[in-house]
Amino acid sequence: MATYAQQANSGKDAGSNGGGGSNSYSSSHNNNNKSSDGSKKEEFRNYLEKSGVLDTLTKVLVGLYEEPERPSNAIEYIKRYLGAPKNVDVIALQRENEELRRQLAALSEKKGTETKQTTADNNIRSNRSIAY
Repeated sequence: MATYAQQANSGKDAGSNGGGGSNSYSSSHNNNNKSSDGSKKEEFRNYLEKSGVLDTLTKVLVGLYEEPERPSNAIEYIKRYLGAPKNVDVIALQRENEELRRQLAALSEKKGTETKQTTADNNIRSNRSIAY
């Protein structure tokens, strides 16, 4: 996995391709992309700060740092610190949720079909009573 610095350096390498006259366009194009990327990153950082994510993560990491003995599983420590329930199969819950959504959609579709049929039946009855 590339570090942030490696990713930034690889972006610089991609912009300097050593070609002839097209460098001025590509370098200005890359500068626009970099400023666009920079503003996106800044916007995201502001979002994380305003929503309290940065403070919470900082507290978790400080708590982990201050532990007298390092936990064997840092991820589990972080989950516990953030209040995640123990022994919950998230994947199974996601599958169950998806299945329930499918069932709801099927029932909604069935109800919509039944409602249309009832409306059509009522219209037919109404038309028959007008004819008599």
